[in-house]
Amino acid sequence: MSSTEPHDTMERLERRVAIVTVIVPFVALALAIIHFWGNGVTALDLVLCGGMYVITAFGLTMGFHRLFTHRSFKCGGALTAFLGVAGSMAAQGPVLFWVACHRRHHQCSDDEGDPHSPHQFGRSFVAVLRGWWHAHMGWMFTHKTENYRKFAGDLLRERRVVRINRHYFVWIALGLLIPAVLGGLISKSWWGAFTGLLWGGLVRMFFVHHCTWSVNSICHLFGRAPFATNDESRNNALCAMLTLGEGWHNNHHAFPSSARHGLFWWQLDVVYLTVCALRILGLAWDVHLPSREQMAERAQRVGTANLSGEPSPS
Repeated sequence: MSSTEPHDTMERLERRVAIVTVIVPFVALALAIIHFWGNGVTALDLVLCGGMYVITAFGLTMGFHRLFTHRSFKCGGALTAFLGVAGSMAAQGPVLFWVACHRRHHQCSDDEGDPHSPHQFGRSFVAVLRGWWHAHMGWMFTHKTENYRKFAGDLLRERRVVRINRHYFVWIALGLLIPAVLGGLISKSWWGAFTGLLWGGLVRMFFVHHCTWSVNSICHLFGRAPFATNDESRNNALCAMLTLGEGWHNNHHAFPSSARHGLFWWQLDVVYLTVCALRILGLAWDVHLPSREQMAERAQRVGTANLSGEPSPS
């Protein structure tokens, strides 16, 4: 067997999983719309969809992103496991894959080697559309397998994280089973189980995917950049609202290790507020934040150094 064959096999598997990940939730959304058109949707289905959205979105934003990728805070084993499982239920790839891709994105942001930059095809209208598609989800169909030892070597040494990574498909199934079981038990019907699976499982997956993928695409194309960075990252309030604070993307690229992305008082960052609550309860510690001096220095480079009236980030 050639030394490249296992590598090629992994790439083919990743791309097939990506195709299923994109198509199945989209088909489920179409079915949900057809059913909604004639029958409406129950409050139970909406609660299951919203509740599972919050759980899996927190798994991605607080877990996969701020905890595992950037180590912006620390927490105990139980919370680490919960965030790892919740992030896996979002079906955006196993934790090692997600972390490796995102760390390489920061290393090469909007430059050669960035797995999902929208700025690779030129400046024309068609090129921008092509770049948006690539950054949003097209990159998953052409992506090369990451070197986990290079980009996620620290996580490979954590047995808890490796176990979560190994059982990725189990967690996806769990994320579908939970709303189906709850829907069936609460409604006392098999139909309730089906609509719970549809809305709380697959439709929820569709919304989580496209809201969080928008950070890769929209937040590198549209918005404001109050801090100097070496890329095209932008703050986008709508994306921030839909992703619990991830859309303050220029802030994040200016200070990648910060647990707080909404650095200004008007920038709502639900994930950071939750981390603060966990710190008060003694469940999170070593929370990383930029100093006012660091913020002012980066803001000065783009002529936005007036931080008067801003709350202390510490």
